[in-house]
Amino acid sequence: MSATSDFYRARVAQCTREADETKLTNVRDRCLRAAAAWQGMADRVMKSEADRLQQAMDKLARG
Repeated sequence: MSATSDFYRARVAQCTREADETKLTNVRDRCLRAAAAWQGMADRVMKSEADRLQQAMDKLARG
């Protein structure tokens, strides 16, 4: 499966939702740590996607 920013953002939302739903502090903390990790991965993929788009646009502009 290709790792897309949508996939990572869905995991962030899921972990955040699970953190909001639990009453257990240790579970909430674990979910929030996981959400932060997924967000970091999403940020890296989104930056890569933006960089690739910019490179393609630059190539088109050059001719």
